[in-house]
Amino acid sequence: MSIPGLSLRAGILKPSPTLSITAKANALKAQGIDVVSFGAGEPDFNTPEAICETTIAAIQAGFTKYTPSAGIKELREAIAQKLTDENHVATAADQVVVSCGAKHSVYNCMQLLLDPGDEVLLIAPYWMTYAEQIKLAGGVPVVVYTTAETGFVPTIAEIAAKVSDRTKAIVINSPSNPTGAVLPRTFLEELSALAVEKGFWVISDEIYEKLIYGETHVSIASLNQDIAAQTITIGGCSKTYAMTGWRIGFAAAPLALAKAMSNFQDQVTSNPTSFVQKGAVTAFQLPPNQVEAMRAEFEARRDLIVGLLADVPGFKILAPKGAFYAFVDVRGALTSAVADDVALSAYLLEEAKVSVIPGSVFEGAGHLRLSYAASRHDIERGVARIREAVAKLAQA
Repeated sequence: MSIPGLSLRAGILKPSPTLSITAKANALKAQGIDVVSFGAGEPDFNTPEAICETTIAAIQAGFTKYTPSAGIKELREAIAQKLTDENHVATAADQVVVSCGAKHSVYNCMQLLLDPGDEVLLIAPYWMTYAEQIKLAGGVPVVVYTTAETGFVPTIAEIAAKVSDRTKAIVINSPSNPTGAVLPRTFLEELSALAVEKGFWVISDEIYEKLIYGETHVSIASLNQDIAAQTITIGGCSKTYAMTGWRIGFAAAPLALAKAMSNFQDQVTSNPTSFVQKGAVTAFQLPPNQVEAMRAEFEARRDLIVGLLADVPGFKILAPKGAFYAFVDVRGALTSAVADDVALSAYLLEEAKVSVIPGSVFEGAGHLRLSYAASRHDIERGVARIREAVAKLAQA
């Protein structure tokens, strides 16, 4: 008797190219090969000591049991207070659902908002997980393309042209992975009016909100009560507090949706890790100067990598306004032998021992994404290797 096959859903899934490339780089490192990695979006700072101390104390005190599915009240209150005070989004604790990372929070949204055939608008280039999670929920990604010439920000007319009677939501990510673009208030005001008029949700992924340079972060849910009633605000600890492996994210939503998310999560993960939630409470209570020190260092690294990449023949770069990614137009460096960004990424890993992510992963063909969540020393020597490898291409 044959063994039954996998579900259709299993066939939809694609492995994360970011993690795949990072794994290849790590495999080379394990062989003793010196690889400079610009791949994964992960701060290289240690998690602040106060967060670690709180978490260790929670373990030692025996706080290792189940918690409410939506997270402990203390943490949900801290997040609600942060959103109310900092983001100007009036939020109650029972509107907050804490999950195992912001990615998990986005997944919950897609599973609870979408029925088969529902459409979700994405602004390209975009984080590839959005499209995969839409498809896993039976939805259809509908892409609005942007370019560096517009700062990777679409016009509201371009958004409106993609809206149909099947449009259920739009995902916005500001600051953006992979481009570092920041959506201006004027655009968000126009988008909120369109969303209210047409009656679709806004899933606002604000995981990089603290990592912003010369701009002001605006939460779309802060604009007015009408759009707040149609917005799910996503955030977390991974980027701001260097807590990627801790897996703490959150969604703040209208009460009915928040309750549904909590019930759904109860059947999937039960709850976020108990003692990690205690550490997250401390994260949201850290003095602002600790977060600012990390933000300022990322800004210095941004300035460094942008200047260095601009000197690579055939490369063009728009300075990112947030997050920690340089999204580089490399079309001027492509050749018949290395004809696209995927091939160039493979070439740089093989020839220069530098790992980067091809822009095609994010529907940004002809680009590379370089994470500058790396030391200044690694940025300097990594880009020097890239410059040398690209020069060899031009001479071939």
